[in-house]
Amino acid sequence: MATKMVASFLVLHLAFPTVFGTDYNVGDDNGWSQGVDYSTWTSGKTFKLGDNLVFKYGSLHSVDEVNENDYKSCSSSNSIKSYSDGNSKVPLTTAGKMYFICPTPGHCGGGMKLEINVVAASTTPSGTPPTTPSGSPPTTPSGSPPTTPSGSPPTTPSSPSESGTPPPPKPSGAVTVSSGITLLMGSIILGFIMG
Repeated sequence: MATKMVASFLVLHLAFPTVFGTDYNVGDDNGWSQGVDYSTWTSGKTFKLGDNLVFKYGSLHSVDEVNENDYKSCSSSNSIKSYSDGNSKVPLTTAGKMYFICPTPGHCGGGMKLEINVVAASTTPSGTPPTTPSGSPPTTPSGSPPTTPSGSPPTTPSSPSESGTPPPPKPSGAVTVSSGITLLMGSIILGFIMG
């Protein structure tokens, strides 16, 4: 019985992978408000397809999604989408740059604007494996570590375009507790049915 239950759990787990995106509370505890440096807030974050931005703000504010030119000029006259409910969840469904501003006069100019870059959530390789520039792996004599000329540190390309290959994407997504419980319950039920 226990073997059947474990097997059914594994089958369910493999058949129905449940990975969800991350909800990012814009501005963290400060929310969408004046006096927050949103450039600093975005640093170190990787926004992926399937993630969500959650804007929390008071009645003096709202959120407009705009294009790059309107972002730079703080204009909301051609907004793509507007939010004003005080707790707006914006799904990230398209890869590329996204721009948000507060359309209240003076707020965007005072820094209430957000630019993010959304990347694909997949961490699987996209085809051919990366190769070294010469086409063959570097080799060193057995037992001796690679060396560099004395007095000069090893060098690495300063940008992905110099090396020819972009850096690999960071792992993404998070398995939620509720989906784990759902899988467990489904496994238990399947275990009872099977035996």
